[in-house]
Amino acid sequence: MTYKPVVLSLSLASALLLSACGTSTPSSISLPSASAQAAADTGQAPRSEPVRWKRDKPGCKRECPRIEVDSLAFPQDEKLTALVDHALATMTGLESNVQPTYLSIAEFEEYYWRTAKPRYAVVLKAELKHQQGPITVLTLSSYQFTGGAHGIPATQYLNWDRGAQRVLGLADVLEPGRGPQFVQALARAHKRWLEGNRDYQDNPTRYAELWPFSPSDNYALAKDGVTIKYDAYAIAPYSHGEPELTIPYDELTGILKPAYLPAR
Repeated sequence: MTYKPVVLSLSLASALLLSACGTSTPSSISLPSASAQAAADTGQAPRSEPVRWKRDKPGCKRECPRIEVDSLAFPQDEKLTALVDHALATMTGLESNVQPTYLSIAEFEEYYWRTAKPRYAVVLKAELKHQQGPITVLTLSSYQFTGGAHGIPATQYLNWDRGAQRVLGLADVLEPGRGPQFVQALARAHKRWLEGNRDYQDNPTRYAELWPFSPSDNYALAKDGVTIKYDAYAIAPYSHGEPELTIPYDELTGILKPAYLPAR
């Protein structure tokens, strides 16, 4: 059976979490709290602080479950700090029809020590991918080992508008009604990706049957274009990891809103 980590839509997660916590970071958030600041600078990446720790299950002596965190806190942006913590925590669920009951890494840790079996491991990571004007783009990733031949990876991009203090979903950055044209551009990027795919070249017909193209809204406003990240097994076998397709910005004129195209 192939398990897929639960990844709550970041736009939804942002609305749910931030409506619950208002403008302050909840005490359950495991990242450092920060003082309220004026509007963030819109030209540079926000100041961040590393949040790194590794822990084995308390009291365990042998083949212990482990949690490893390599994340970021943003002293000048409490909402982003809280959202990163919340999003990483919710990337640990493995049943697609069951949403995690915990809202932070601290709450997940308590849950994990109660339920994890020997040798189980979880790695949660956040890193800055790109800064474009007021938009901060982060890569959030999780890796879970629950036995078996290999672990279960997941990656979620977070496009954060620091001025508006909200997550930008794909629909927010596209011109109205241009979704189909975006999917067409993504299909062309997929076709280019297949040209360098040895498994596809060996048997194109069979590969297309097993791993057909599908659209995704897991996107990042990256340096050279819009990058789309896929889960393992989504459009390729596990050996290909989590495939990444990039649509160059020059193919997105008239599709992407001008505010999200790089200055020329």
